Amino acid sequence: MKWTPQAEEALKGVPGFVRGMAKKAVEEEARKEGAEEITPELVKKAKEKYITSLFGGKSDQSEDKPTSSGDDKGEKGEEKTEKKGRKVAIIRCDIVSETCPGIACMKAWNNRKIHFEGYGPDDELIAMLTCGGCSGRRVSRMVSKLKKYGLDVVHLSSCMMLDNDDYPKCPHIDEIKKTIRAKGIEIVEGTHH
Repeated sequence: MKWTPQAEEALKGVPGFVRGMAKKAVEEEARKEGAEEITPELVKKAKEKYITSLFGGKSDQSEDKPTSSGDDKGEKGEEKTEKKGRKVAIIRCDIVSETCPGIACMKAWNNRKIHFEGYGPDDELIAMLTCGGCSGRRVSRMVSKLKKYGLDVVHLSSCMMLDNDDYPKCPHIDEIKKTIRAKGIEIVEGTHH
């Protein structure tokens, strides 16, 4: 489907790790409306419909809305704004953590590469922890604790998502995802692979 340059520009604000899903959602909305070309209006409509699940925050997040606390005026009388960064945690395989110090995950985060591409300087990695061992027994407890610190997104480390000779498939991954989603936290599958 054809995208106008303005529509493509509007999609650039979407974090890289969900941009593909967001693009599909916009195109699906266009098909429902019988549109043959993607416009900024269609992108905005899809953002409003899917807000957090695909676009990583409220659709007006990038529009610098004023805060409602205290003095809402700056020195020159303009309205102050509040920009909230996302709080991120990485959960990794307990067994793999015995031989892996997590350097590749941290490098990917620090350089905002691979699955961390869409994060900005205001986003913060607040925890890197293990699942607690099979059956992911620590996940529920840790996610609940991290929610008190504003947790928004959990990345499931690549070691939990891969299925090859170096990393056998996690037999509890579906249950771990279900536990995290039940707490209202966004999940991203992968870190550095």
